[in-house]
Amino acid sequence: MPFFIVDEDITEMDVDAVVNAANTELRMGGGVCGAIFRAAGVAQMEKACRALRPVKTGEAVITPGFDLPARDVIHTPGPVYHAEAADACEAQLRASYRNSLHLAEQHHCESIAFPLISSGSYGYPKKKALQVAVSTIREFLETHEMDVYL
Repeated sequence: MPFFIVDEDITEMDVDAVVNAANTELRMGGGVCGAIFRAAGVAQMEKACRALRPVKTGEAVITPGFDLPARDVIHTPGPVYHAEAADACEAQLRASYRNSLHLAEQHHCESIAFPLISSGSYGYPKKKALQVAVSTIREFLETHEMDVYL
């Protein structure tokens, strides 16, 4: 049940699945999302995502990794952070991690790499986002076998 916090380019990681901090329309965005689309091949990824959209915040869907070293990409929209709705945002962020991990398990992934979901342009405070990610991943690993990178 190894869990690693690393500072690496997620598009270059040799894992079974990488997680895309997606938007609900599964369109190429900026940041991690844009980097994953570019590394996978924009046209291929756009076509694969088109059939799956829209996706609700906290849900997760899977596509091939195409030109990435990773076999699969799991797309999950995290919440846009609002301090006045912090509890709801936390529940949605936990769902993003949990649903991504369960989807990876369903697709027989032995390893997965996550970005720190919602901590960029979606405004989730990095320290709080890290706490949610770590606790949710550790909870999953108590009963599942998978190498997880954050």
